[in-house]
Amino acid sequence: MLIINIKENESIDKALKRFKKKFEKTGVLRELRARTSFEKPSVRRRGEILRAVYRQQQFMKENY
Repeated sequence: MLIINIKENESIDKALKRFKKKFEKTGVLRELRARTSFEKPSVRRRGEILRAVYRQQQFMKENY
């Protein structure tokens, strides 16, 4: 359970923004979406490899 303490004279918008950031960091939504559809471990590994290759290519493109 997330608890956000509202500071004195703080607007609701700022408090809501802090709540959203904290909620995003916990990864609750990401986990919920992952649980809704089963993904085979081999498919998950393949996706991780493809993402790593893409990140590596971007890094190489920027630095060389």
